[in-house]
Amino acid sequence: MSMHFSVLASGSTGNAFYVGTEKQKLLVDAGLSGKQLERVMSQVDLDPNDLNGILVTHEHSDHIKGLGILARRYNLPIYANEKTWKAMEGHIGKLTTDQKFNFQMETVKAFGDLEVESFGVSHDAAEPMFYVFRHNGKKVALVTDTGYVSERIKKTVEDADAYIFESNHDVEMLRMGRYPWNVKRRILGDKGHVSNEDSALALTDIIGNSTKRIYLAHLSQDNNMKDLARMSVGNMLKERGIPLGDTIDLFDTDPNHATPIYTLNDV
Repeated sequence: MSMHFSVLASGSTGNAFYVGTEKQKLLVDAGLSGKQLERVMSQVDLDPNDLNGILVTHEHSDHIKGLGILARRYNLPIYANEKTWKAMEGHIGKLTTDQKFNFQMETVKAFGDLEVESFGVSHDAAEPMFYVFRHNGKKVALVTDTGYVSERIKKTVEDADAYIFESNHDVEMLRMGRYPWNVKRRILGDKGHVSNEDSALALTDIIGNSTKRIYLAHLSQDNNMKDLARMSVGNMLKERGIPLGDTIDLFDTDPNHATPIYTLNDV
């Protein structure tokens, strides 16, 4: 009995994450088209018919683009908090009553043998929240779409076996880039996105003895690059004594290609 996961898609254009056990299989967000979601799942031999439900983090289109389509096509229940449900109205189409479930922020819900804890983040959405997944002593933390990583978040996600962690932009690339100033200010603000540098600083505080894998997520298409994010975060972690390449590995994610399914063994 073990927990396994894959970052199906991650970036400014679309996001989806899979986590499962032998008994329970969940999707978090569905920010690609229905066909694209089926395609990235097929890359790691996942069958949407086997899913038990979809968790939603917030209502932005890069997280819910294919949500209604996938839920109707495979008759899947959706879990989101009340404010997110209201914000999604008109964007995901009609769903039956038995497909709509509330999952409030700062609560823990059991999905079979998979325990899921929700926690709030600072982002310009109705009530954005992300998740920690636990099974048989193993822990996976999903943290993106936040302007900063609060002490409360750090406490919730500390010493996870694996992190899917935001590293959205390089500050200088953003400042020198083509975005209008009001958009730059939003991204740099407390309700925007975490930069490469801030990602590394937060990770330094939360990495523990259990931590084995870090996936850099939600990279901006315009204001970041995989090599730059990995180098920036990696160098800062090494400077602070984090044993990258020894006991901890750093991985890229992609908006179009799923990461190989990784299994957290119980031993």
